Amino acid sequence: MNENEFASSDEEMSEKEQTPFELSWLSLEPVNNAYVLGISCLPGCKFKNIQRNLVQDVEEIKRLGIQDVFLFCTTSELWYYRAPALIDEYRKQGFEVHHYPFLDGEVPDLHSCHQILEDLHTCIDNTRKTLIHCYGGLGRSCVIAACLFLWLDEKMTPEKAIHLVRAARGPGAIQTVKQYNFVYTFHENMAHCHAARGGTRESLSR
Repeated sequence: MNENEFASSDEEMSEKEQTPFELSWLSLEPVNNAYVLGISCLPGCKFKNIQRNLVQDVEEIKRLGIQDVFLFCTTSELWYYRAPALIDEYRKQGFEVHHYPFLDGEVPDLHSCHQILEDLHTCIDNTRKTLIHCYGGLGRSCVIAACLFLWLDEKMTPEKAIHLVRAARGPGAIQTVKQYNFVYTFHENMAHCHAARGGTRESLSR
């Protein structure tokens, strides 16, 4: 099956069959930042009872004014969930795509996490409206969102960061024990790096 066949199945899907695309906004006001970050599930996903239209979902994201998209799904996942053309569709619509894949239910390594957060921080500094997503928008994306709070405010605790993310995405956010523990590990790593390198976030990020 090629990507054109996926596109044609989208066109044949009736509106009644389509699963609505839902996006949550996470406010960074708790870390004294007026920025809001979008978190969503996978656009164009077709899996079990989920039937989304790829083109319409991406158009909705564009209508919301999103400029940058961070995607944490692997390429094989995009095929599995029948959205293999997603990255191409993003680029076709003019989005800046930041693809940092890691497995469902897993966490990034600390170096990759720092890279993601540096990239996100650049978007925030330039007030670029940004969306992050994985498959469900609850596990991997929410881990990154919680770590972002810790990255932006050294006084933020892991407990508070997790609470803020769950307030935005629901109690199912940050799904596995491994993901939950990673938020604490990331916080400890930041503290150790900060103490060892003289106390600037710039030194930590390098």
